[in-house]
Amino acid sequence: MAKVKPFRGLRPPRELVEKVESRPYDVLDSDEARAEAGDNELSLYHIIKPEIDFPVGTSEYDPRVYERAAENFKKFQDKGWLVQDAREHYYIYAQTMNGRTQYGLVVGAWVNDYMEGRIKKHELTRRDKEEDRMKHVRVNDANMEPVFFAYPDNKVLNDLIMRYAATEPEYDFVAPIDGFRHQFWVIDSDEDMQTITDEFAKMPSLYIADGHHRSAAAALVGAEKQRLNPNHTGQEEYNYFMAVCFQASQLTILDYNRVVKDLNGLTSNEFLKALSESFDVINCGPNIYKPGRLHEFSLYLDGEWYSLVAKPGTYDENDPIGVLDVDISSRLILDKILGIKDLRSSNRIDFVGGLRGLGELKRRVDSGEMRAALALYPVSMQQIIDIADSGKIMPPKATWFEPKLRSGLVVHKLS
Repeated sequence: MAKVKPFRGLRPPRELVEKVESRPYDVLDSDEARAEAGDNELSLYHIIKPEIDFPVGTSEYDPRVYERAAENFKKFQDKGWLVQDAREHYYIYAQTMNGRTQYGLVVGAWVNDYMEGRIKKHELTRRDKEEDRMKHVRVNDANMEPVFFAYPDNKVLNDLIMRYAATEPEYDFVAPIDGFRHQFWVIDSDEDMQTITDEFAKMPSLYIADGHHRSAAAALVGAEKQRLNPNHTGQEEYNYFMAVCFQASQLTILDYNRVVKDLNGLTSNEFLKALSESFDVINCGPNIYKPGRLHEFSLYLDGEWYSLVAKPGTYDENDPIGVLDVDISSRLILDKILGIKDLRSSNRIDFVGGLRGLGELKRRVDSGEMRAALALYPVSMQQIIDIADSGKIMPPKATWFEPKLRSGLVVHKLS
């Protein structure tokens, strides 16, 4: 059963939250973070992307960068830009995108649930990226940014959340970059906090939606602290890491599309003919065509859009991986026809998150940068849960969650 606890969050005063908050560290590069931070010394980028404090070109993995993160974290606390709550709380974090709101509970998730598989993942992680985030957690002795979990829909929790959502939030702002609304409430009722703890304890599993590397790093540092503490009791704060947990039905997963640099030596006609072996191929003309259902893809090639519908027998409905459109396209198009074997390492392919729209695919092909584009129908949250429950791993670049969690609304200290 899932174990969670409230924690003493470290948060910006209400009047400073829009100065402190930022996008997550992994959705922008150093130059973008430097530009967004500008002359704002309160920006969380000085802690989560501290290379911006060094000359352009300084590696984000430079030991001095991690040291600067810790220095800046201390500075934020000393100056009162981040202030720790006097007592433990759960928190509610709401995001509104295109008129649709999703409500998450901010909790301390139990390290052992991750290590023992009750917090389930659906993607592989890379050890180098894990180690980077582990260094960041170690040097700050804190989870600076939350991870993004899903949980099965729960009426008791939903009713509790809606009761708070009807009150004035602690924070309420529209982020300048994404244009989405972000709201935040502090749960201060002991009875409500106990209800949250009890309801999570009834859940057999939690599911990582986004932030697999942050989840791994946070849990591994917690487990490391358990091993290294000769007086470990299990009650220490490092036994938990910060997560925002959303009801599965509320989450929005966008398409995650592909653009390729070449056709593996084939002409356009030869490529289309090869596709027709596994797909029903229909020319839809020059206007953008978006796939409308599972197992339908749209291809942009030579100024024309095509509908590709996978033929019966090209996938296994009983295989939680084989039935995925990302697997079908990888096997039958990228690998079989285009010879792209490893999506993680090939320099012949790039990926475009669905928030950019299919117009971005068209632009990159029309510019000559790319030869063709492939749009996929979005993965469903139920598919992710089924795969995680089966113990299998999704192919890379399969999911794109929006909106992204803002960082800096609350921080979890490990001691």
